[in-house]
Amino acid sequence: MALTPDGLIAQAMQDPVNAALAKRLPGLGLKQGFLTAGCLFQATWNHTAGRPPGWGVKDYDVFYFDDSDLSWEAEDAVIRRVHEAVADLGATVEVKNQARVHLWYEQRFKAPYPRLRSARDGIDRYLIACTRVGIDLADGSLYAPDGLDDLAAGILRMNPLLPMPEMFNAKARDYQSRWPWLRIATCASSSTP
Repeated sequence: MALTPDGLIAQAMQDPVNAALAKRLPGLGLKQGFLTAGCLFQATWNHTAGRPPGWGVKDYDVFYFDDSDLSWEAEDAVIRRVHEAVADLGATVEVKNQARVHLWYEQRFKAPYPRLRSARDGIDRYLIACTRVGIDLADGSLYAPDGLDDLAAGILRMNPLLPMPEMFNAKARDYQSRWPWLRIATCASSSTP
């Protein structure tokens, strides 16, 4: 059976932390807010592997986009507000303003990074294509620009928007060490499983 947006969301919401975040975060008014990354796609892999939905999730990523103030102080105020709202969950919640990523990315990762125009642009730039998923906090819809077939099949392809082979391979091998059935597609085979 094919993985659908509703199916992925249902799998992710079986993790009580995801469910609580999806309920609490919309009330904080984050501009272009998304729950995204491993807390979502790992729930699918855990479902396939017969593990609890939150197994192996080290943090819960929240993206938003606010280019009205690019200072660290403005982002830190949002981070503190989110942390206060979810402190009782006992989970690490990483909050990032995607309007600011270009200010620090190159120094941290030694690679250029463009100025983004939306929170979706940040999701679009994940290293591994099938992991580009996010739940829009405004309406609960799933954003998945690559569809869900590779995610369901466990096929890890390098994202052509962020062609960083060394970082891709390190991340893909890390995922494969936890979910051994995942398959890494080489650049030459990136168009076919």
